[in-house]
This record gives sequence, C-alpha cells and structure tokens, in this order.
Amino acid sequence: MNNIPGDRHNRPTSPEEQELYNHWLEQVETQSTDILLERFRLLFIQGTGYPNHQIVQLMRKLLRAKHIEGDFNFIINRCCYILINRWHTHPERRQGIYRLVDLFDSQKSVYTASSAIKSRYIQQLSYLVNNFRNSPQYQTMKRFAEVLCEPLQSSPSMIESQPLRTLIPRYPYLYRYCLINDDSPYEHQQMIQTIKLQKQKKFELELSKYALYQMRQNARSTKPQELTTTATIAATNPTLLSNEELFFALQQFVGKVQGSNTYRDLAHRFISHTNDHQTFRDFKSDLYEYLSDNPFKSSYLNRQFYEKLYKQLQNTIPQSDEQPFNEFLMLRTCSQLLNYLVVESPQKPQHFVFIDLIANIGPTFMVSLLLKIVLLCRQVKPSLEKRFSVLFNHYESSSTQALQWLVKVLENLNVALTTNFGKVDLSFIR
Repeated sequence: MNNIPGDRHNRPTSPEEQELYNHWLEQVETQSTDILLERFRLLFIQGTGYPNHQIVQLMRKLLRAKHIEGDFNFIINRCCYILINRWHTHPERRQGIYRLVDLFDSQKSVYTASSAIKSRYIQQLSYLVNNFRNSPQYQTMKRFAEVLCEPLQSSPSMIESQPLRTLIPRYPYLYRYCLINDDSPYEHQQMIQTIKLQKQKKFELELSKYALYQMRQNARSTKPQELTTTATIAATNPTLLSNEELFFALQQFVGKVQGSNTYRDLAHRFISHTNDHQTFRDFKSDLYEYLSDNPFKSSYLNRQFYEKLYKQLQNTIPQSDEQPFNEFLMLRTCSQLLNYLVVESPQKPQHFVFIDLIANIGPTFMVSLLLKIVLLCRQVKPSLEKRFSVLFNHYESSSTQALQWLVKVLENLNVALTTNFGKVDLSFIR
C-alpha cells in the first residue's frame, strides 16, 4: 500500500508512515472505542504516556523528517480515517467518531506559556496538531462526522441553535465537495459516493410519499363524501420548509410554469431551436430571452437585474461573438453565469448578486433561475453543486438561525435537483 489512488499528489508512503498505519489498523480491530480514543489522545494530543515504546520512537522519527510540516496533516488525517472507516460500519461505535473529532477541539494544545519546560518534541507536536485543527482536512472530517452520526444529532427543534455544519447530512449534492479533499484515499471517495446514493434514495422516497399524501389530503378536502372510506397513511415533510413552502416549490420545479410547459419542457424547446449555424452573439441573445422569460414578475427584475444580466452575457467570451455557436461555448457561458449568480470560488467568495436576488425574489424563484440554466446544460450541474459547497463552507460555523435565507435556498435546491435529476416521479403534481 505504498501508493493509494486519490492520495494527495500520489505521494509515496514512507516505511515509518506505513508502520504507523499498520499499528492503528491492528489497534482498531482489537481494542475498544474508549481505549482507542485514549491512546490516540496520548500519542497525538498529549505527546506523552503512550504504552507502546516502539510507536513512540517511530513518531519521534517521523517528526524529524525533512518535510513533516507539509506531510503531518496527511498522516494524522489518515490515522483518523483508519478509525472512522472501521467505526462507521458499526452503529454502536459511531459515537466514537464524534468523540475523536472532538479531541482536537476539547484537548487544546499542550503548548502553553510554560512550554519552555516541555520537550522540543512535544512543542513541535503541539504546533503540528494546531495546524491540523485549522486545516481543511479537519473541517472536512467534522462535516463527515455529522453525516455518519446523523441519528445522534439533536432534535429538529434544536436545529436553529446549531451551526450550519450540522445540516450537511441533509444535502447529498454537497458531499462530493464538502466531504472529500485532496488527501482523501480512493476507498473514502467510494464510501462517500455510496452514502450519497443512499441519502438521495431515502430523500426521494420520503418526498414522493409526502407529495402523494398531500395530494390525497387535498382530494379528501374537496370530495369528502367519496373518500371518507379511503385510508390515507400520514407522511412527514422531509424538508425544513413549511408545508406551504414545499408544495409551492414542488409546483414550481415539477408543475407547469408557462402555459402547459414545465421548466424541463422550456429547456428542451430552447435546445431544439438552437443550432450550429447561428453565431455565438445570437445564442447569447436567445439565452437572455430564455432566462428573462419567467412566470414571476418583479420590479427589481425588470428595472435592475435583467439589465445586469444582459451586460453579463454580452461580456461573456466577447472574442467569440462572431464564431459559430457550439456546445463548448454553451458550457463556458453557463459556467460563467453560475459564477455570476452564486459564487465564483473559495478564493473569491463574494456573492452579492446571490444575496440580492434572494432578498428580492425569494429562495424558490432564485433556485428556479438556476434550474433553468442547469436543465439547459446538464454538464454544469457539478459546477453548481461545487459553488454551493463554497457557500456552505463559508458559513458552516455560523448559527443556522441567522442563516435561514441560505437554509431555504439549500432546501429548495435539494427539491429541485431531486425532482429533475433523480429517479422520483412526481408528474402527478402537474
């Protein structure tokens, strides 16, 4: 196991590292959760008292390595996941995942004001552990713990008092970008994909049951005489939207929004009328008409946003305006539109247009606009998910209560992607 697909830069594993990994692979098979957590704390957090002298000497040798400052996060992250990957398959041991993650927050560095009396080894270890605590790898691991330990979370009534990070289990479309990083081995990536599919399937089933239940309830209210003998199995709203908000979202994302057309119909019509003979400039003009032709009317849209949108499209790849339209230009245009409407990157996390749109047209219509783009060019769906992961990571430590505007968008997007790209059939809503 010298090189593992998906490891950062396919870096080679040193004999010392491999011996450390083998040690934890053996320990996780033979020791209890409590013992493993205590030994992990002694070796990596406290730096003293570990019962295996050979492993202590191994750690000292690792910390003397030339590139240890760059490699340590990878090493300790790998050791954490050796435990996590074993524990997550045993429900009775999943609590250990939370406790492992919490070790780094609750056990603050042993590097204190009196650290002069500490050994150089402990000072260096404390410095490296502090770096890991502030690293993307650790943040990813905290989110992963939320997904794996979802049944251990607080009741829904306490959601608003928790940080946004605790809602990550609700959004499988974020998993690829919030739970995987450059250090994630291939096995971990496969596990995330499996969990993602399971979560998506569960949400599809719950959403379908709830939508059918609501339709039957509406029928009962309009025809009580005919349906009083028909048993209706109650279903719970699987989202954080109110019943009214969810039903409105379903009508938007699945129902008829323009005459007898759904958003999917409108996208198909646009694509069928787009051809390789028109110039890229003509395509952008048609795209503007497609995006601005919406069932919702707003003075903000008419007086401000559409003008900005038109300029944004005109300034998109202007050097290709006279070239024949092609799929590659569509892909680049839709990708740049998502940059403009949501957020560009972690390095450029500004999202003023996004917030402005939500404030003026609301989360459901905002997501409808994004849905029109993704239905037009399905290749940018991962790009949309990645941009929302940037927003999620940006706000993940803030209180959910203060981020209701973002939560509403995340919930609406989950419904929109599920109903248009999942396997659930909610055509009866139309």
